[in-house]
Amino acid sequence: MNFEASAHHGDYSHKENVPPSSKTDAPHARRTRQRTVLGVLSENEQHSRSRSEASNIKHQSSLIILNLVSCPSSSSFDVYVEEACEVVLAASGQEVAQSDALQIEDMRLLLELSSTGSYQDASGHSEPESSLLSEGMFSMEYAKSIYQHLRENEVKFRAKPYLQRHPEITSDMRVILVDWLVEVAQEYRLHSETLHLAVNYLDRFLSCTAFMKRGKLQLVGTAALLIAAKYEEIDPPDLNEFVYVTDNTYTKKQLVQMEYAFLKILSFMMAAPTSNQFLRLYMSISSVCVKTENLAQYVAELSLLEIDPFQRYTPSMVAASAYCLAAYTVNQSLWPDSLKDFTGYTMAEIIPCLKDLHNLYMTADDRPQQAIANKYKSSKWCRVSLITPPAALPFQ
Repeated sequence: MNFEASAHHGDYSHKENVPPSSKTDAPHARRTRQRTVLGVLSENEQHSRSRSEASNIKHQSSLIILNLVSCPSSSSFDVYVEEACEVVLAASGQEVAQSDALQIEDMRLLLELSSTGSYQDASGHSEPESSLLSEGMFSMEYAKSIYQHLRENEVKFRAKPYLQRHPEITSDMRVILVDWLVEVAQEYRLHSETLHLAVNYLDRFLSCTAFMKRGKLQLVGTAALLIAAKYEEIDPPDLNEFVYVTDNTYTKKQLVQMEYAFLKILSFMMAAPTSNQFLRLYMSISSVCVKTENLAQYVAELSLLEIDPFQRYTPSMVAASAYCLAAYTVNQSLWPDSLKDFTGYTMAEIIPCLKDLHNLYMTADDRPQQAIANKYKSSKWCRVSLITPPAALPFQ
């Protein structure tokens, strides 16, 4: 598609000459969580309670799992159960581990694990041992370290104001470009994280260069999406497909040269923290219903359109604001204590960004660029872009 004419001729997704592509035949399926009704609890509270109960069960079983990490195979040691309910694992007649008193059920599980190598349920069907080390246990154990690492890196990977360095480029042109990138990402079923990374690469590249020509801006955006797809996707679109989406405005050679320029200028530093990463981390700490989750992703994606004011905020702050705005819209709640303790962000710190994000959400339907809104009208995203935003926030 010719980028300079895109503002006048509609969006890319309705082109009649779109060729068949294997990428479009294999969309990335997204599994939505089932919701249950627990009295008069809100949907977010239901998820938080269920997650807490599951965590307690996992904690009880984790004592056993940890005792098995350094053990040899079941054929090389014997298990003895003493009257004091102490479990002693012996290998070649030498004691290698001893735990405190365990529950009878825990000992039963330990015996089964040591003898079969996998857990057998009541029906006799065995499950892989890896299933015991669930994603929830792993993420909760390392979540704090992951968060601290992302907070440190979000400063290093942050773009600086750059429009004054490029006289031929305006903020409106950037909005049109990001809107087009959303359409291309949708056409090739790319992940939301790929889009967030592409916008990060785009802004960082422009903040490190100067005097970019208007006619090259779409080439820059295409190269950013190409690199992000290579970094994030299992099966990224081919180079020919990225050339095609520009209506062959640029050649493969030009695109490869721009990709090389990107990697050189950004020093191959591609692992940029995004608001999408922070948002998913927040929702793993304080679970929300599917509608709230999708709405938070929608408003966070809207923030990609505007460098002013959202370039002033870090991705972790934008994610916190998106979480609060979605939670308030769906369940009249804001920032839970669990996230306040986990992130260190207070509600007072979030409010400025939250107000700006709310204003953007309020005016989303009035914008000429509707790629993000159209994306989230799909049943895959629970049609959250059709939800009426709150007229005001509780502190306004």
